[in-house]
Amino acid sequence: MTGLDIAVTGLGLVTPGGVGVEAGWAAVCAGRSTAAHDPTLAGHEVSISCRVPDFDADALLGARRAVRLDRFAQLALVAAREAVADEERTTWDAARVGVVIGTSSGGGETFERQHGLLLADGPTGVSPLLLPMHLPNMVAGQIAMEFGFHGPNLVVATACASGATAIGVACDLLAARRCDVVLAGGVDALLNPLTMAGFARMGALSRRTDPATASRPFDADRDGFVAAEGAAVLVLRRAEDARADGRPVRARIVGYGATADAHHITKPDPEGRGVIAAVRAALADAGAAPGDVGHVNAHGTSTQLNDLVEGRVLAGLLPSGPLVTSTKGVTGHMLGAAGAAEAVFTVLAVEQGIVPPTANLDTLDPELDIDVATTAVPLGVELALSNSFGFGGQNAVLAIARA
Repeated sequence: MTGLDIAVTGLGLVTPGGVGVEAGWAAVCAGRSTAAHDPTLAGHEVSISCRVPDFDADALLGARRAVRLDRFAQLALVAAREAVADEERTTWDAARVGVVIGTSSGGGETFERQHGLLLADGPTGVSPLLLPMHLPNMVAGQIAMEFGFHGPNLVVATACASGATAIGVACDLLAARRCDVVLAGGVDALLNPLTMAGFARMGALSRRTDPATASRPFDADRDGFVAAEGAAVLVLRRAEDARADGRPVRARIVGYGATADAHHITKPDPEGRGVIAAVRAALADAGAAPGDVGHVNAHGTSTQLNDLVEGRVLAGLLPSGPLVTSTKGVTGHMLGAAGAAEAVFTVLAVEQGIVPPTANLDTLDPELDIDVATTAVPLGVELALSNSFGFGGQNAVLAIARA
């Protein structure tokens, strides 16, 4: 393969499957949903979500620091720490290390809480930390301050494609030699009542009464997604540099495609034209043909239109019939973190030769002709795709190859 060749040398993950890569990977491979009734949403039209279990920010970050961070920054910092530790770095030139994080909104929990204080107590009731805790860019800033990295420091927002877009932007920075190392990923923690009410009013969420069966990508009986929180961070460097340094490489990002549907504020283009273009761009980067793809980690939200359009595109564009999965059946939809977390799962699938299952897929939508894993499948994969799409017609596709 030619073109883009970026090594993944470190992984960090915080998901509804648990804190850490090992816990998150074990959860998706087990294929058990993490959805549950959410006490903070009691009385809402939809009261289920997928939260990160046993996340003790005080223990993980220190109480003094944790109290000054919105939950989205807390999740991202823990994931970043794991990714850097996984890379086992010795010395990095801090001026050549960048940070690119995707998030769809920023500190929604802080914003909602402080707005409540404004209404209750007036302007003087608002914390002076409102903006440093709420602003989306602060998550990349906090990661840079954590490690003393002085390279480009960016936050990108492409809705639910944000995490994948961040990885793509990071790859571009490395390919252009503006950085030697980039921490890239995504985060969201938007399970606050206001955001969740908005999703419910849009009709985007599953209204099943049993949380465990609510997220069911590609199933004939799907009725919406289950919202989740999470964070994922990858350490990226040029593959040639990783090899020269003798750095272990977990997998390689060899392609990235980004397009816009320019069609509708929330609905995908019914013909999937933007998705097709993004897949083709990622494959062109990789110097690969559609028939080379052995596995796809689909966006697969469990919504009617998204799954239908994506499934039809995969069937028509990839004649090899790659094994498809959507890990959202287990984790729910981590919004801006989804693309990065699913890139991590795709790296692990390629590295370990295991394709995780799609939870709750009882009956494949009869309009789809794709091969979807319903159990964990041992499979040697040379090239995989990770798809991410978002409101506004955002599309981002990553091509990930064996190291």
